Order: sequence, then structure tokens, then C-alpha cells
Amino acid sequence: MQGLLSFLQNELLGMKWLDRLMARLVEAAGLDPEGQLGGSIRFFLYDIIKILVLLGCLILIISYIQSYFPPERTRRILGRFQGLAANCLAALLGTVTPFCSCSSIPLFMGFTRAGLPLGVTFSFLISSPMVDLGSLVLLMSIFGWRVAVLYVLLGLVIAVAGGALIERLGMEDQVEPYIRAGNLQSAPGQTLTAADRLHFAWQQMTATAKKVFPYVLVGVGIGAVIHNWIPESLIVTLLGGGNPLGVVIATVAGAPMYADIFGTIPIAEALLAKGALLGVVLAFMMAVTTLSLPSMILLRKAVKPRLLAVFVAVCVAGIILVGYLFNAIQPWLVSI
Repeated sequence: MQGLLSFLQNELLGMKWLDRLMARLVEAAGLDPEGQLGGSIRFFLYDIIKILVLLGCLILIISYIQSYFPPERTRRILGRFQGLAANCLAALLGTVTPFCSCSSIPLFMGFTRAGLPLGVTFSFLISSPMVDLGSLVLLMSIFGWRVAVLYVLLGLVIAVAGGALIERLGMEDQVEPYIRAGNLQSAPGQTLTAADRLHFAWQQMTATAKKVFPYVLVGVGIGAVIHNWIPESLIVTLLGGGNPLGVVIATVAGAPMYADIFGTIPIAEALLAKGALLGVVLAFMMAVTTLSLPSMILLRKAVKPRLLAVFVAVCVAGIILVGYLFNAIQPWLVSI
């Protein structure tokens, strides 16, 4: 059983066979696959191909699932629940929505305009970019299933707790008036066939792939530089166990950036290989995917500064706590 799990982790999800193939190709080109230049090329080719293959498969599957949850149907489902149950359901539904925070904010606006409780809509907004189904599989390919599942569970905890806290603070007056004054019209009923859903999924896959491809290139490029050119001692000093502020540094550094899970994983992979602690790496990923500067600018159009500040503070606090928790249990995760 352990051998089967190892095969699935390393060869199927991690695609280590592809890494070995890229090493041979680099060596055939006359470069050392373990050297700086050859290693950078090997890392770049391997991660680009691996991420794009996983990207295509995941988006196709997730978009097919998403076809069952158009905004109007999601709003009706959420409207049936109240209290913490509604926050939990909103966080779970956020896992089958688009990958980046900017894509989730228009849905957040629509749900808020439709009259859903503010805390429920924020639970959706936090979980949607942070813990989609794609992140689960991609994290499994790099960090293993234990880390991936725990990352998703803790991300959902942040979403539920953050939304519940915002609801308790009673900040409905901090939503811009034009959002509350709107009225989301019910969409006409439509029955999609399996072929319609496949067509929708294919369109979503191609559109999303085109959108995220530049960020994947940048992320893999940065990861290749970190992996082969940045001294390991520097990474360990800044983000290793000797620096108690590593999680805070990673969170603050990641927050202004704009990328999705596909663009951040190569950077996280390279940082981890260089000696950064697991919690530091995961905090960086959460901050990038949830608190990017463009998404905060877009969110400001829907909410007032006070509510925006509370949202950022809640997310930052949750991300930092998760980061330190992963740092604390990293030896246990490695030992089992």
C-alpha cells in the first residue's frame, strides 16, 4: 500500500519521470543537469510542462463541476442556511469557483447585492482563491497528501472563522450603497446536457489557461532562479528555523503580489528545497492568492475602507497563525 501511495505521489502527481527525462535532455545538450545553468533549464522545463498538464486536467474537471453551480443557483443554496452552517457552506462552495481572487470578487458583489449575509459572502471570498480543488491536487504533487489536505482544511477554517467574525462585527453599513441598492435578478432555468457541460468546461479550460500562463512562466522563472542561483544560506537565514519572523516576512512579501496557485507553487517548491520552513512557504502562497494588490483595489469598489481593513487584518492573522502551526508540526509531518 505504501508503495502504491509513493508511486501516485512521485510518478503520477509529482511526474518525477518527467524530471528524469528533462535531466537527460539537458545532459544531451552538453550541460550539467545539476549545475546552475543546466539545473535552471531543467527546473524550468520540468515545472512548466508539469504545471500545464495538471492545469489542463484540473480546470477541465473543476469547470465541469462548476457548471452545476452558476451564481444564481449558488445564491439560492446559500440562502437556505443561516449562521455558522451558512459560512461553512459558502466556504465549501468557494472551492469550485475560479482560481484567482480577482475572479471571485464579482461573484462576491453579486451575492452581497442579492442580500446574503455579509459574513457568508466573505467566507466565500476568502475560500475561493485560497483553497480551490486545484490547489489540493497541485499541493499533493509537491508536498504530499498530508500537507495538501491540512492546508485545505486550515484554509477553510480561516474562511469560516473570518466570515463569522465579520458577521459578528455588524459592518453592513461598510458596504458601498450601490451594492446594497442593487437587485440580482433570477436567471431563467436551464438544463445543460453532458455535452453542454463538456463544452463549457473546455471553454473555461482554454480561457483560464491563457489567463494564467504568463503568471506560470513568471513563477517558474523565479523558482528556477531561487532553486539554482540564490545561496541556500540566504534563504535559511531569512525564512529558515533560525528566524522567528519568517512567517510574517513571507506573508507581508506575498500580499501585494498578484498570482494564483499555479504561479506560486514553483516559487514555494524552490524555497522549500533551499531550506525555507514549510509554514513560511505556505503562508507566502496563501498571502499571494488571497490578498493581492489588484484584488484589494477591486474589492475597495464594493466595500468601504474600514471593512476592507478588517478583511485584510482577519486574513493576515489567519495566514500567520497557519504558517506558525505548520512550522510547529513540520517535524511530525516529515516523520510519518
